[in-house]
Amino acid sequence: MSSSARRRLTVVLTTAALAVPWSTPSAALAEPTATPSASASASANAPIPCPKAVAPKVSRPKRPTPPADNAAQKAIGGEQLASPGLVVPSGVASPPANTAISWVVADLDTGEILGACGAHEYGTPASVQKLLLTATYLDKLDPAQIATVTADDLKQVPWDSSKVGLVTNGKYSVETLWLGLLLQSGNDAATVLARLGGGTVAAGVQGMNAEAAKLGAFQTHAVTPSGYDGKGQFTSAYDLALIARVCFDNETFRKYALTQRTQIPAQPPKHKGFQIQNENQLIYNYPGALGGKTGFTSLARHTYVGAAERNGRRLVVTLMGAEPKPQRGWQQGAALLDWGFSLPSGTSVGHLVTPEEAHPAPSASVSSSAPIIAEAATGSLWAPIPIAAGVAVATGLSVLIGLFRIRRRRRA
Repeated sequence: MSSSARRRLTVVLTTAALAVPWSTPSAALAEPTATPSASASASANAPIPCPKAVAPKVSRPKRPTPPADNAAQKAIGGEQLASPGLVVPSGVASPPANTAISWVVADLDTGEILGACGAHEYGTPASVQKLLLTATYLDKLDPAQIATVTADDLKQVPWDSSKVGLVTNGKYSVETLWLGLLLQSGNDAATVLARLGGGTVAAGVQGMNAEAAKLGAFQTHAVTPSGYDGKGQFTSAYDLALIARVCFDNETFRKYALTQRTQIPAQPPKHKGFQIQNENQLIYNYPGALGGKTGFTSLARHTYVGAAERNGRRLVVTLMGAEPKPQRGWQQGAALLDWGFSLPSGTSVGHLVTPEEAHPAPSASVSSSAPIIAEAATGSLWAPIPIAAGVAVATGLSVLIGLFRIRRRRRA
């Protein structure tokens, strides 16, 4: 059986197992071909602490209460990834210490996850959420289209957030808006792009959430198009890796992500043109860098997504909740990329699911998998029992009734 077929079978079997009552032993969620390892054994008992760098204490708002843990969501990508602690392959060197609350290192091409810390732990995204906006609408909008910025667009941009400097009634190409979004992290560009993509900003955000669910990023819920903090807005390091994989598979995104500077056109008669630069220092300082996205709010702290290629191998790193000292977010990401590149190809503690794996088609053996995943996406703790499970129960009852009838005949 091929690796992709085995993974698809694993997701289907996991989905079916998660449909039965939640008292089902966790062993039922294990991949059928998985080999027990030290990290797997530890995650079944006490989580392994992630290597932490000492960071200065900072004042930050109280963390929002995340949604309740959902077993189906935490099973996505492999049972080992459900651990809130460190998960790495047995026998490999320990990953470098960092200040992030959670992180993932994954192979962009194979989808294998090389290591993780709290892959499925909830966190707030900050501006790395702009990658979800990009994954949703980059191919849906004509880059040559000229968009006019409205006063209402700019009213929806928080005054204390990062901006490109768009002006009311200003006319900008969609490509310029994408560059303003990805280079300068412009929340004004995010608002306009969400409106263009969805018809309204609110509909644009709804489209982002639909895209996240389609990808299998079931822990992601966008409230703002830019990642500016909003009530109920969450994601995870795993989900960010899923979203980043879609972005880096897009040639246009790769071109934008490696653009070092661009010109924002003048808006006569009052506004002169100006230049913006790419804020992601990885592209200037890391050989083979493919780009990525930075993020920061006082609530989320520093978030980061970065990717690089080495010897034909493309890796991505996602970090959440990091501090900028003793190293900046991109530097902590670069250290994890170095660690990932040091591991042998094929090393894995889980994998990034494809949309087909996240939403397996009904089959003779499991005929209602997709509704289970849909329930998982909403955070419901009680998924409906699939038809296959009902058939299994009915079959068992039929066998018992048959045996009882045979026994009665023998007694008679």
